[in-house]
Amino acid sequence: MTTLAAARHELSIANRILAHEQVFDSYGHVSLRHPEDASRFLLSASVSPEQVKPEDILEYGLDGQTLIATTRAQYSERVIHAEIYRQRPDVQAVVHAHTEAVLPFTVTSVKLRPLLHVAGIIGDDIPVWDMNHHFGDSDLLVTTTEHAQSLASTLGQGRVVLMRGHGFTAAAASLELAVRVAMYLKVNAQAQQAAMALGPVTFLSSGEIAAVNALMGSPKATSRVWDNWAQRCGAGTIMQGVS
Repeated sequence: MTTLAAARHELSIANRILAHEQVFDSYGHVSLRHPEDASRFLLSASVSPEQVKPEDILEYGLDGQTLIATTRAQYSERVIHAEIYRQRPDVQAVVHAHTEAVLPFTVTSVKLRPLLHVAGIIGDDIPVWDMNHHFGDSDLLVTTTEHAQSLASTLGQGRVVLMRGHGFTAAAASLELAVRVAMYLKVNAQAQQAAMALGPVTFLSSGEIAAVNALMGSPKATSRVWDNWAQRCGAGTIMQGVS
């Protein structure tokens, strides 16, 4: 199989991992920059994440349009991925989700901050993007280039941007790292809410976050985490024979 075939398989695994670990529900999507052409990216057709198969993966340009015409339904928010890839040449994978544990931090003044050592990879200062501030009343879906440009600008050079009343978008230098960021964003959000109920919280310092990133913020820090999540969602053998 080709590198592109392997990328499609890995992306299908990423969808299934994030669904099984309840970062995704029936909605949510994850994409990967094309391994052979940086002006393209891979994203599933509109399929619930836990059902995504390699053959569901479509190729898109940075305008959010498919490279080959298709009659398949597509995610309406694919422009999120397109614009982040356009603005951030360093980004190789993007996750967009509506994770329940994260939502309270999108609609209150409480900032989501890393308190768990492995969650240092989510970043030191996570912004909240409020679509209403930029575009007035809407259905909160990011469906136009203008919406996506505003969201990507708020993300800036960070890894995570929260979206008021909606969820979050994460961007990273590899698919494996993007999945880890999304996973530990959820875990940290749950832990922060539990800790705040007990009293004042001691968060990671900027120096600790930098140290975590030096160790765990590489594109592929360790294979055991990905392999374990893949086994748990039943996709552990899907990559056998793929190269």
